[in-house]
Amino acid sequence: MTERVTLITGASAGIGTELARVFASNGHRVALVARRGDRLAALADEIVAGGGAVPIVIACDLEQPDAGDRIAAILTAEGVEVDYVVNNAGFGMFGRAVDRDRAEQLGMIDLNVRTLTELSLRFSESLIRHRGGILNLASIAGFLPGPGMAVYYASKAYVLSFTEALRAELAPHGVRVTALCPGPVPSEFQSRAGFLPGVDSVILNVTPANVAQQGYRGLMANKRTVIPGLGVKIVPFLLRLFPRGFILAAVARLQLRRR
Repeated sequence: MTERVTLITGASAGIGTELARVFASNGHRVALVARRGDRLAALADEIVAGGGAVPIVIACDLEQPDAGDRIAAILTAEGVEVDYVVNNAGFGMFGRAVDRDRAEQLGMIDLNVRTLTELSLRFSESLIRHRGGILNLASIAGFLPGPGMAVYYASKAYVLSFTEALRAELAPHGVRVTALCPGPVPSEFQSRAGFLPGVDSVILNVTPANVAQQGYRGLMANKRTVIPGLGVKIVPFLLRLFPRGFILAAVARLQLRRR
């Protein structure tokens, strides 16, 4: 019988690292993907020391067009098949879209949207065969317009929509598909995006470990969406109470205060 693995992208830091720990602690062999191979190797050693199966380490830049081919080739060489895909890799950029570097923003779309879509579809036959699942890292930002982080918010709206639609398509095959939608989480995300955490981060804050635990439980329970934290859960409800224009202006004011 072919050995199965859980593929986790963006596993070198933050929520991705915690997701790797959670899956490994629940008996999954994990394949860890990120650019920083040294961090992945250290995480793999930690997992083995804790009694987990030896992870597959794949140092790979997921923004590159051939990333999916490279990942698939390594997994084939290892003689494993994917039964869960965890699309965690992604980043944001703070600032007006017209002022930020265009190539960087297109790279964000490559990672947040194209790579997530490719890996979700590339391994779909294997997921169906093993009745596995997909956990896509969306965001509470996916429910909102995002002036000040326009491309990032739009990318997460895509992730949320795509995940829900794919869920409906794969449900008859017994495949779980869940969107994990955290709010502000203390991690490297803020520094890479170029802003300092504000009052919203303090109020809505949930730790990466907590997000990962809730995401794992939600996927195994076959939930459509998982929104960690009581404060964050009220956001989609509040959006139904206010006009879109009001929400747009409120988000713009909040974002512009971040610096």
